[in-house]
Amino acid sequence: MRPRRFVRPERPAEPKTRINEAIRAPKLRVVDENGEQVGIKTREEALELAHSRDLDLVEVAASADPPVCRIMDYGKYRYEQEQKAKTARKHQTQINVKEIKFRPKIGVHDYETKKGHVVRFLKDRAKVKVTIMFRGREATHPERGRDLLMRLAEDVKELGQIESQPILDGRNMVMVLGPHRNAGQAGQGDAPTPAQREEAQNA
Repeated sequence: MRPRRFVRPERPAEPKTRINEAIRAPKLRVVDENGEQVGIKTREEALELAHSRDLDLVEVAASADPPVCRIMDYGKYRYEQEQKAKTARKHQTQINVKEIKFRPKIGVHDYETKKGHVVRFLKDRAKVKVTIMFRGREATHPERGRDLLMRLAEDVKELGQIESQPILDGRNMVMVLGPHRNAGQAGQGDAPTPAQREEAQNA
């Protein structure tokens, strides 16, 4: 029989921020709820001071010597931090990168279709990685791929701009387009129809 391996049970993960009795250092530098320095206290003195004010003792600088602890309402503090993080995430612009592939000898209809995809991606505030795929002897004429990419960039210049100039990547040529700030606004890049112009004049 093979001997049984002894598996040591994993310790439960400790909270990143130690509060109250979870603080282990025997001496602490204490800051009160108003940000005033209280001075160096023993762990027991600091806990008693926090509890007497119906507040928590929170370790805010564990690596200091001695560690710095602040007296505060930890529940309220956590709530405020979560709200700040939520607000920051809401204002964070998420940029997606879409990819679309062309052949250097693409037909007119296919070009217009794929250009329409690029326009839609840019209006959706996405970056577009445009790849020209060369096959066989096509690779001996990279200028055709570059001309096609520059033509596309010119056709969608109302919505996007070149962020990465065309470069050869193996047998492919790659260019990255990024949306303008106002690329996602309604009507951007579309000329008004006669009916829309008449409606605007009568408004």
